[in-house]
Amino acid sequence: MNTKKNLTKFVFLAMMVALGVVISPILRVEGMCPMAHFINVTCAVLMGPWYALACALMIGILRMAFMGIPPLALTGAIFGAFLSGILYRISKGSILAAFAGEVIGTGIIGAIVSYPVMTFIWGRSDLTWFFYVPSFIGGTLIGGSIAFVFLKQLQRAKLLSKFQDTLGTTVHAVKKQEATAS
Repeated sequence: MNTKKNLTKFVFLAMMVALGVVISPILRVEGMCPMAHFINVTCAVLMGPWYALACALMIGILRMAFMGIPPLALTGAIFGAFLSGILYRISKGSILAAFAGEVIGTGIIGAIVSYPVMTFIWGRSDLTWFFYVPSFIGGTLIGGSIAFVFLKQLQRAKLLSKFQDTLGTTVHAVKKQEATAS
């Protein structure tokens, strides 16, 4: 990959992290952070699983460090971001698969992993293994749905593949889907 694409990718990643940190406390429902899931799915589709994971990790660390958010900022994001990118790639460009990856990764896996983290590290004793599942699934359904609509609109406007080309992460099936959508 050339230097210009690397720079573009890192600048876009920095913008996604900044956006994630800024909008997560503003557009928030108690126990849910739907905009984090919007960022996860969007980043997974536009940049791939590893960059989505890095984005979720950086947002979580910054939110924990500067906003006093518990480790849920990490456990509630990293699994969904990565799985969203993996399923998007495996499906050769299905935005629905990216959405499903976020719901499964965060709503189920992240929620269950949150139990031991919050119990043994954070000291909460009033939790069960499935305590976070309802709110995590609710948040992923809201934020993932917003991302799904946003990415579908980019696809209809034939911009999704252009953004992916610019970032060096094109999934070739997306170009075919955009061609048949017109």
